[in-house]
Formats: sequence, structure tokens, C-alpha cells
Amino acid sequence: MGAHESMEHAEHAEHAGSSNKKIALLIALIALCLAFSETLGKGAQTESIAKNVEASNLWAFFQAKTIRRTTVQAAAEHLKIASASLPDDAAKAVAAKQIDDWQKAGARYRSEPETGEGSEQLAIRAKKAEHDRDLFMAKYHHYEVASAAFQIGIVLASATIITGMIVLAWVSGVLAIAGLGFMAIGLFAPHAIHLF
Repeated sequence: MGAHESMEHAEHAEHAGSSNKKIALLIALIALCLAFSETLGKGAQTESIAKNVEASNLWAFFQAKTIRRTTVQAAAEHLKIASASLPDDAAKAVAAKQIDDWQKAGARYRSEPETGEGSEQLAIRAKKAEHDRDLFMAKYHHYEVASAAFQIGIVLASATIITGMIVLAWVSGVLAIAGLGFMAIGLFAPHAIHLF
């Protein structure tokens, strides 16, 4: 190998080394973005599961309150009918007090704003939990798409080092930008694009 060829080989190696450093930096930046999207995605997924459990618990509590209300209302109606045939005024007074107590309990089971545990308040809370669950699930889906874009971008950037095809690095950069876009949608407007 002559001096001229050796010099050209050294320049080519230096250029390839500089190019590889740039690709390595691109991979590192995309990997950083991937770490953020995975962390945000896992947080959104966990919150979605928690809100789903909360909604399920609230709906179960709602059903229990509804059953209790129905039971006391039925008992009050039954006693009202039965008390009409009572011969004694004292017994009718006791029955009337019991009917009144059951009707008050039924009203309390329907609405109890001071505790937030009436069936009306429970339904509102359960619907809010469902809304929050859906919001976090939408965020999660966008973060997952972002993560996929970042992962494919890393693979393509790595392939650039092996193949020397710079077009793969450009595609990798475009995928990274798309991933950042999906992360932003997940953060700021998760219902803007419906994915699943």
C-alpha cells in the first residue's frame, strides 16, 4: 500500500469515525426519549388500572346502596299495607314510625351529600373515575406508539453504522420526531387522535 492510498484510507476511517459518533449520539438521544416515553407510559398504565379499580368499587357500592334502598322501600310499602288492618291505634303509630324511618333511610341511600355515599353521589364519582381511566388509557396508547417509533429509530440508526446507508439515519430521525409528536399528544391532548 502506497503513502497516498494509506492517507486516503486514514481519511476515510476518520470520516467514518466522525459519522459513527454522530450516529451514536443520535442513538443516545433517541434512547433518552424512549426512556421518557416508557416511564410516562408505565405511569399512565398504572393510573388507568387504579382508576378502573376505583370505578368498579364505586359501582359496586352504588349497587349495594340501590339494593338497600329498594329493600327498605319495599318493607315500608308492605308495612303500610299491613298496618291498615291493625286494630290498635298504638300499633298503627309504631308501624307509622317504622315506615317513616325506612323512608328516611331510603332517601339517605339515594342522596347523602355530606358523606358523598348516596347512590347519586356514588354514580357521579364512578363516572368521574371512568373518565379518568379512559384519559390515562388514551395517554398510555400514545406513549406506546411513541416508544415503538423510538425503538424502530434506534434499530435503523444502528443499521446505519453497519451498512453506511445515511438514509437510514434520516429515517431514524424522522421516526424520533414522530415519537416526540406522539409523546406530546399523550401529554397535552390524548383524545385528539383516537388510536384504539
